[in-house]
Amino acid sequence: MIEYAMNYPDKLIDPLLEHIQMLVITLILSLILASALTIISTYSSVFSKTLVYIFSVVYSIPSLALFALLIPITGLGQTTAIIVLVVYNQYLLLRNFIEGLNEVDSSIVEAATGMGMNKMQLLLKIKVPLSRKAIFTGVRLSVVSTIGIATIAAFINAGGLGSILNDGLRTVNTVKILWGSFLAAGLAIFTNGLLSKVEEKL
Repeated sequence: MIEYAMNYPDKLIDPLLEHIQMLVITLILSLILASALTIISTYSSVFSKTLVYIFSVVYSIPSLALFALLIPITGLGQTTAIIVLVVYNQYLLLRNFIEGLNEVDSSIVEAATGMGMNKMQLLLKIKVPLSRKAIFTGVRLSVVSTIGIATIAAFINAGGLGSILNDGLRTVNTVKILWGSFLAAGLAIFTNGLLSKVEEKL
């Protein structure tokens, strides 16, 4: 394994950078969408529950099946992978975002309302700061989930660390299989550990 890494560093570093790029783009888009849906859901508990239910059903669909459904529309590659990853992340993010906001002490909410705060002020100045731990937990879970599912996205030519695994399986190359597994697992473990430390401080 060491010899392969020394002789072909680009074949390991390039897929790793592709994976991180996919992760960053997915996370940014996921947070934007989840934030917008969370704000809308604060105006209706029925809409909130419906959203979480719909995305929980989508989350239960195998990723390869969802990739296959989108391929005729968006084709092979990163675009399809990122769309699927963003959709998957909505369940993890919305569930934690909404639960975190709903768990804010009602007496605090009533006091803020009595001071004349409207719904948006209440959300941004009171609920979000007090539920930041739950919110960050959702972010951490979505990051780890994205790293794992993005590995499978290599089967639709999305690149990333899964391409090392895919190539290793295709050519029956144990070294590539081991490196692909090690890097994907290592990235997930490192990221989860780093975000867990940040979460503890919150």
